[in-house]
Amino acid sequence: MRTEEVLAAIATGLWRWDNTARTVSLDAEAARLLGMPAEPGDYEESAVRSRFHPVDWNEVYGVVNLAVAEGTLAEARLRIVDERGRVLRTVRSRSKPVVPEDRGTEGYLLMGTLQEVAEARPGLGGPHAAITRDWRRSREAFLLDAGRALAEARSTEEVLRVAGSLSMPGFSPDGLAVFGSAGERLTIIGHHGHAAGDEEPFTDMPLETDYPAAEVVRTGRAIYLPSPEEYRRRYPTTWPLARRFGRRSWAFLPLVSSGRVMGAWMAGFRHPVGFSPDERAVLSTVARMLAQALARAGAAETERELSLGLQRSMMPSLGPDIPGMTVAARYVPTGGGLQVGGDWYDMIPLPNGRIALAIGDVQGHDVRAAGLMGQLRIALRAYASEGHRPDAVLARASRFLAGLTDAYEGAAADGDPAPRFATCLYAEVDPETGSLDIARAGHLDPVLIGVDGTAVIRQTAGGLPLGIEADSDYPTTRVVLEPGETIMLCTDGLIETGGHDMATGWDRLRPVLEEPTDDLEGMADALVQAVHGPGSHYTTGPLADRREDDIAVLVLRRESSATPRAPRRRSVLTIAQAEPERIAVARQLMRELLHDWRDPEQVDSAVLMVSEMATNVLVHTDGDALMVAEVSGERGRRRLRVEAADTSDELPHKRRPGEMASSGRGLMLMEMLADAWGVDPRGEGKSTWFELHESPEREEAADAAGWSEAERTAQAEKAAQAEKAQVEKAVD
Repeated sequence: MRTEEVLAAIATGLWRWDNTARTVSLDAEAARLLGMPAEPGDYEESAVRSRFHPVDWNEVYGVVNLAVAEGTLAEARLRIVDERGRVLRTVRSRSKPVVPEDRGTEGYLLMGTLQEVAEARPGLGGPHAAITRDWRRSREAFLLDAGRALAEARSTEEVLRVAGSLSMPGFSPDGLAVFGSAGERLTIIGHHGHAAGDEEPFTDMPLETDYPAAEVVRTGRAIYLPSPEEYRRRYPTTWPLARRFGRRSWAFLPLVSSGRVMGAWMAGFRHPVGFSPDERAVLSTVARMLAQALARAGAAETERELSLGLQRSMMPSLGPDIPGMTVAARYVPTGGGLQVGGDWYDMIPLPNGRIALAIGDVQGHDVRAAGLMGQLRIALRAYASEGHRPDAVLARASRFLAGLTDAYEGAAADGDPAPRFATCLYAEVDPETGSLDIARAGHLDPVLIGVDGTAVIRQTAGGLPLGIEADSDYPTTRVVLEPGETIMLCTDGLIETGGHDMATGWDRLRPVLEEPTDDLEGMADALVQAVHGPGSHYTTGPLADRREDDIAVLVLRRESSATPRAPRRRSVLTIAQAEPERIAVARQLMRELLHDWRDPEQVDSAVLMVSEMATNVLVHTDGDALMVAEVSGERGRRRLRVEAADTSDELPHKRRPGEMASSGRGLMLMEMLADAWGVDPRGEGKSTWFELHESPEREEAADAAGWSEAERTAQAEKAAQAEKAQVEKAVD
């Protein structure tokens, strides 16, 4: 009797499925079971596929792919339907995928059997039918829940926690481990159901080790070990490492993402598991979902690290303390993408001893916006450090940004619209007077909070956003902070987030600004929390994750002083090139300014240095000299500061003049006579300055000696002549 006849007698048919040719060969019994004429024949795949219930076809397709990947038998129960979709019978398919050598990894032959199984009729279902239906329902529900939970996990730690909490239908593992690979080494990404330190032997294992997880990473094929005996037989070298955990069955499955084996997943069971085709299908599906979740979490963590790195590199920390002032700042990135954008703030020390504050917003919330912001911020710092006034700083920054965006115009063909602009507010702060010289490029006006708590928007003159036109004018507005007053600078993300416009957004912030507080850091926090509420992503504190726009906030307060302000005198004089005789006027103004200075020798020194500074400007430049002299402080402890500004960019140099030289002594005189001096770039030109500090020591000595006024005058003249002789000797 032939084999086909024996199989037909027990309602079993043979089939052969060629997935490359898309054909299926059936013997007579297999054809009958599929509802076709009971005779051998070759059929198109589509004709055979139409005989399977659609749900079962999807299931068997996954089972076959799993068997091909693992090199195991494919087993499934399938419902056979007629042309109208009515179920005729249920068959069990058992087949073995064979991959011919000439077909590579894509093509295979599936050869196996079809056997009719008794399926209970509706209303007469037996225990086996009920168990099968319950298993399928619970499996589908489990996979749906597992997929949803893993898809929502946002970090590797969350993925491992979700994987450890999965309760598989009927065979939940009591422990799991996720392995990765680094070079030729096996690593542990995480584990669950193990004590601390249990992972030590597996943390740095060579991939060539005779260990199931290492073999899975090498080959990409799952390994099922249903018993300790099977484990010991197949992996005798590493069996002692697994024996101490007291488990009875193990499954090691590859974690595959984008066609690459990224690691392995181990599920361990304290009860024996036979790893039926259904159980293997569940484990394989979970492994695929776990791999995808780990890949997403890894990409998200890399993205967050990149975001934090960009923020750390681009956002400055506030510089040294400003005497008599307090400053606080916040930067909050947008909640989407890399969490970087175009908003920024900065605090810049200036050559003249003042401080510049800058705040701005480059159009966009992407990497390009962040890159342009970084370049623009560096350019602003450079222009400010050169000593330019606020209007000149913004004019140069606009020209700089226009040049950058012009270079991007060719990028539009690559899908990136060009060009972009930026808004900015730049303020030069004088800590001594509390004045802010503000230039504004399309940015929001500042908000001034008075000592009584009243907050008002301070209108300032402004120009076009940076980068719109290469040559733009930016008028300057002076705002003076009285002791106890506060000024707030911000970007539009603080105002317009949450569907608000400028008016309603301002109404939302006004109560926060007008709340009395001595804590400027607390005010900065409260401003951001008023928009988003407490959360987790401040630069210097918490903030909620979902944000529509970047936020930058800068708050400056002039501290109140219990002592009255020291008296101050100031004199300004312009000496034109055609009026050198006004140098004598400058000398006379200096003597009048210092009419009550205690040390006459210092008065003579100041007059001499003023004369030298003014003469140098008229002789060595083509422009006029602007002389500014200021006396500040309490009597006996005062400070004189004199500046001579000109339009020449050429810096002076110390020289050693010869005996008959008519010039070259100015800087040497200042070095000898001044308590401090220097030369600062000032935009279109420079400023040469010196300082003298009043000392009461000589006057106090005269008082102690009981000198008369005539004796004091004579002693001062004698000291002046001696000092003059010493200077002339040093110069010679």
